[in-house]
Amino acid sequence: MTDNVCYLGANELLAAYRAKSLSPVDVTKAVLARIEKYNGLLNCFCLVDEERALQQARDSEARWTKGKPEGALDGVPVAIKDLVLAKGWPTLKGSRTINPDQAWDEDGPASARLREHGAVILGKTTTPEFGTKGVTDNTLTGITRNPWNPEKTPGGSSGGSAAALAAGMCALAVGTDGGGSVRLPAALSGVFGLKASFGVVPAYPPSPPPLRTLSHVGPMARSVADATLMLRVLSEPDDRDWLALQDGPRDFRNILNDGVAGLRIAYSPDLGFAPVDAEVAALTADATKVFENLGATVEECDPGIEDPMDIWLTLFFASGPLMLEQMEEDQVKLLDPHLQQRWVPEFTPSLAEYFAAVSAREAMAMRMVRFHRDYDLLLTPVTLTAAFDAGINGPEGYGTDPTFDWMRLAPAFNLTHQPAASVPCGFTKEGLPVGLQVVGPMYRDDLVLRASQAYEQARPTWDRRPDL
Repeated sequence: MTDNVCYLGANELLAAYRAKSLSPVDVTKAVLARIEKYNGLLNCFCLVDEERALQQARDSEARWTKGKPEGALDGVPVAIKDLVLAKGWPTLKGSRTINPDQAWDEDGPASARLREHGAVILGKTTTPEFGTKGVTDNTLTGITRNPWNPEKTPGGSSGGSAAALAAGMCALAVGTDGGGSVRLPAALSGVFGLKASFGVVPAYPPSPPPLRTLSHVGPMARSVADATLMLRVLSEPDDRDWLALQDGPRDFRNILNDGVAGLRIAYSPDLGFAPVDAEVAALTADATKVFENLGATVEECDPGIEDPMDIWLTLFFASGPLMLEQMEEDQVKLLDPHLQQRWVPEFTPSLAEYFAAVSAREAMAMRMVRFHRDYDLLLTPVTLTAAFDAGINGPEGYGTDPTFDWMRLAPAFNLTHQPAASVPCGFTKEGLPVGLQVVGPMYRDDLVLRASQAYEQARPTWDRRPDL
């Protein structure tokens, strides 16, 4: 019974609170007990504040008893990635270079909105150092593991959030996505994750340029409906982010079940350049048939963009010198070996290389604008492979750089700012999840969520849980 409670989604919990068949205190105790039981195995959380969580749950229960719940998520247990500020807790970003002994007296926009809406915030989830890898491990908190097979990675950089959801340790989780960091772990861990259109979800403090215009904060959940509810909360305006839209929130709950009949959908098995694993390719190709059965027109078609990795890596690692300038020599020695190798002059782009990447990015974005004149949505795999061994940065065989080449289908849509989601679309023969990427035109997050919901309802995967 306890395990079943831990796997209830946000909407199910709210309905149970309303019917008085469950209480926020009992649910929070069950989730905390599950964290206590399995976090040692999986390393999803780097910080759990049991006392504070239980107090939030008691406050929530008192409100529900009076029939006056506060906000849209009152009593729902939520986890926050350790790149996002949360008042009262250190935000160490998976790094030994950050001093935990300082005032942590401010919430980021995501934490602030969740708190205002009555969520029970359990703690902080693990991330690679500064969120700079597609897997989740660091020298501060160690290796985070996949609930479907603890020998495998859950992906990253929001791997702690994804693994916590898959393991029933929370109902909702906050992720961030600068090159796939919500979608990659959602795909490898078998949960749903959304990178909304740039500016829909406010972020603060800003990432260093040029990461600022690549980075998104996004909802992660075990269902599309729960993530849609969470997006409604996270997308409320916050004037600390001057690039964010100020006309939110974005609430798509009333159109979520409108289906895909009549939509024009393109399917690209590899975006024209990526060597996708045969089993991943087969599962995602099979998923496209569902959309045809639901009344959409599906056509295999590449959008005609170039491999984004050179553009993305140029912009992504241009921030290295800025980060190093803020560190003492002793701090630099504490960095993950991955960053000590990357944040060096050999990887720092020249001014000419940087602006060439900016120009190529703009051309890619315009190409996608033209592509979406003909297609409402684009479907692709999320990753080139299913989950691989934990403790390595990436598998061999997908290009010349194992750290990044396996994730080449995700960063394009950070460059173009489009909404993109990962929805679970099946399991490999080894029982590892695979994700289907659903990409929409800029600011058509509603289409991405509608299509994801239609697919999830046609082929639900949460009749299957990790055997821990």
